[in-house]
Amino acid sequence: MKSTSHKPVPSSVADPALSDGTAAEVRPWVILASILRPQGRKGEVLAELLTDFPERFEGDARVFLAKPGFSRPETEARAVNVIGFFLPVGKNSGRIVLHFAGIDSINAAETLAGLEVIVPHHERLEPEEDAAYISDLLDCAVYNSTTDGTTLVGTVDDVHLPTTPDGTRRLEDAAPLLSVLTPQGEEILIPFVKAWIVDLKPEARRILMCLPEGLIDVNAKP
Repeated sequence: MKSTSHKPVPSSVADPALSDGTAAEVRPWVILASILRPQGRKGEVLAELLTDFPERFEGDARVFLAKPGFSRPETEARAVNVIGFFLPVGKNSGRIVLHFAGIDSINAAETLAGLEVIVPHHERLEPEEDAAYISDLLDCAVYNSTTDGTTLVGTVDDVHLPTTPDGTRRLEDAAPLLSVLTPQGEEILIPFVKAWIVDLKPEARRILMCLPEGLIDVNAKP
């Protein structure tokens, strides 16, 4: 199960309208990967893979590099071409090794650490019908459906992808965790489990879930 930033996660068909009838703001960029560090001697970099479509890097693909949170026009981002990539195994399984044109040394690769690999929203590959991008989940309002009605839990502030205890490998079979901020400013971690999703409308910034009784109280962080 993969966003992002970013990776696709289970969803239903999206509704382009907000609850008040206005259109949701479209994020200008989609994050494909987050660069961690150099990998190899010829300028390759190791990155967290934040898309279920690694084929997006094939064919001398043009992508952009920018600092996290970048929202400026394409003319202000750094355009690069991907001249090679592969998906490592072992402790780096779930990540990707990228090689960009013009980056041909360890020193050059070190300057890319911390940058995100992004593409304009209009160039992203559409996810399958039962998927949505993590980047589309950010700022969504989360509602909980119970026998007593529907209540607002809070707003998605971040999405965490579970990893092994040492943080070196992603747990592909574990559900992503939604970091939800309540109106009171508290953080609640909610597993994004498909069975708990009643209706997901990322373009409307709305997630309706049916959460197990007591989960909100148990998963609230002090």
